[in-house]
Amino acid sequence: MAARHRHHLPRRKYHWPDIQLNIWLIVVLAGSGACLGMYAWLMTVQTQLDLGTPWLFPFMVATSSLGVAFVVIILILAARHLLLPGIIMLGSFILFVLWLTGLVESALQMFGGKADVNADCQNFITNMPYRGNTVEALAWLTQYNICNCWKATFAFEVVNTAFYLWMMVMSWQVHRDAL
Repeated sequence: MAARHRHHLPRRKYHWPDIQLNIWLIVVLAGSGACLGMYAWLMTVQTQLDLGTPWLFPFMVATSSLGVAFVVIILILAARHLLLPGIIMLGSFILFVLWLTGLVESALQMFGGKADVNADCQNFITNMPYRGNTVEALAWLTQYNICNCWKATFAFEVVNTAFYLWMMVMSWQVHRDAL
């Protein structure tokens, strides 16, 4: 009976910069979670007001959910010492494209055209505050909150898009250093 010999290739060791990876994970998780919550809330507001839901809202809910799932996958792979640069680079590229798409559409909604969200918020909400224990004041607070959600999601989209680009670069460096 012939003995079978298994030939094992030596496993490459990838050394991820711990501090950079942890900062990246925290920021991307916070940005994805915040956008997920705010866009889901904005979808609820649109439904409550019997308005159509712009494609951006469900798109960003899905993109944010994928971002949270990607962070969870990275944490699982890191705990098992299976964090491979190629997998992270591919996932980061896909999410970079999705976040960039959302960022471009948000920028168009926020700052493009005559009836952009930022100008409407400035003209009709920020410059016309209501005070007191009235329905008008409550409505103003809700509108003010909606304006701030738009601004916050736009800011998180900028940050997450940049951070996914950073992760692609970091993954490439980790791969290069292991050669």
